[in-house]
Amino acid sequence: MNKTISIMQPTYLPWAGYFNLMTKVNTFVFLDNVQFSRHSWQSRNRILLQGNEHYLSIPIQKRMPLKTLILDVESSLTHQDWKNKHWEIIKNAYSKTTYGKILLNILEPHYNCNGIVNVADFNIGIILDIANVLDLNIDFIRASNLECIGARSERISSICNILEGNVYLSPMGAHEYLKEDKFENKSNILLTFQSFEPSPYVQYLSNNFISHLSIIDVIANIGLNATKLYIKG
Repeated sequence: MNKTISIMQPTYLPWAGYFNLMTKVNTFVFLDNVQFSRHSWQSRNRILLQGNEHYLSIPIQKRMPLKTLILDVESSLTHQDWKNKHWEIIKNAYSKTTYGKILLNILEPHYNCNGIVNVADFNIGIILDIANVLDLNIDFIRASNLECIGARSERISSICNILEGNVYLSPMGAHEYLKEDKFENKSNILLTFQSFEPSPYVQYLSNNFISHLSIIDVIANIGLNATKLYIKG
C-alpha cells in the first residue's frame, strides 16, 4: 500500500494550494529545521482588503545569525503589538463577508494576546486549526522531531524513509531542484508533483478575481463546505 508524504515549511496564513497538498497525502511534514528566509512566505502572506491585495507581515527579530533555523525564529521585541494590528486588519477585511464570522471565530484565539511569539509555533497553530475545520484528518509531524539528515532532496528522502513513505508529493516550485538532484535515481521513492490551480470565486468588494491569496480569503467568501471542495481542486 502506498504512503504519500508532502513536506512544506510552516507558512503564515498559507494559500489554498498548501491545503490542497494535505488532501492528497497520508502525512504532512512541517519543515521547520531548515534555514529561515526573511521576506518569504514563512513570515508573510496576502489577503484582500477593500478590494485590493494587502500584505500581512510578521515583524521578525533583527539580530539573529544568518543560518538561524525556522524553529528558532521569534517575532520582533520592538513590535509586540503586531498581532493586534493584524487582527484589526483581518476584521476590517472580512467581518462583512458572507462567512466572515466563521473565519474570525477560527482565527481569534491566535491573535488575542500581544508579545513575542515563536513564528513556527504560531504559523503551525493556525494551520492545524484551519486543517481541522476543513476535516483534513491526516498525520502532521514537525521535521525537527525526526532525525533527518542532509539538505534539499537528501533531506526529503531522509524524511520519507524515516516515515516509511514510498510516494512524495511535491509542489511544482521544487521541480527544478528535485530533477537537478536526480531525486528519483537516488531513492526508491516515487516522485509526483502537485497540479492544483486556484479557480475564481466571488471576492468581497473586488470586481476582478485575485488569485493565490491566503486560505482565509477563500473561507470568508465561500464558507467551509465549499472550501473543502475548493482545495481538492
